[in-house]
Amino acid sequence: MADGGSAPASESTKNSLIELVTIVAIALGLALLIQAFLVKPFRIPSQSMEPTLDVGQRVLVDRVRFRFRDPHRGDVVVFKPPHGADLNECGKPPEPGQACAAATATRSNTNFIKRVVGLPGDRISIQRGRVYVNGKLSDPWKINKDASCGICNLPKPLTVPPGQYYMMGDNRGESADSREWGPVPRKWIIGKAFFTYWPPKRIGTL
Repeated sequence: MADGGSAPASESTKNSLIELVTIVAIALGLALLIQAFLVKPFRIPSQSMEPTLDVGQRVLVDRVRFRFRDPHRGDVVVFKPPHGADLNECGKPPEPGQACAAATATRSNTNFIKRVVGLPGDRISIQRGRVYVNGKLSDPWKINKDASCGICNLPKPLTVPPGQYYMMGDNRGESADSREWGPVPRKWIIGKAFFTYWPPKRIGTL
């Protein structure tokens, strides 16, 4: 009499394969969901954020935080810049001695990472590579100072428009940023970089 208590080996193998494929599909789906709505990995593409972030360093970006609060001065954020960033163009020719005060109306498809240095309504000026907000030095972060670069001395103040944020790289002499292409609308900000996970020697919070 046949036992009938166990499935043939071929059927067992088939079931195991189906289970494995299902687990992998669910894992991939969860990973894509997390990246789309919660946390996004980002690779640093240039030296503009040195010494804070090096070329090739990898960070995690919180996509949820700014749904509940506005960006703060000092936040390192990933965002879509104005289309002028692709061409190093300001949306409106700046006055002599002034950084770009108005961005182009459309956005670029490129992701940038910079530090928020100016909030809506702030009066911003740049002197010897340092940021002044409302007439006072407001640059407490560890940066690569540069007193002589072409966009490091722009002492005439500009006012950041409502709902927009002024972005600058920490490597002041080697960063194409809001000084050249203007402030960034809040809706173009993707999220806050909060943790670096590669290389291992740089693991930690930002």
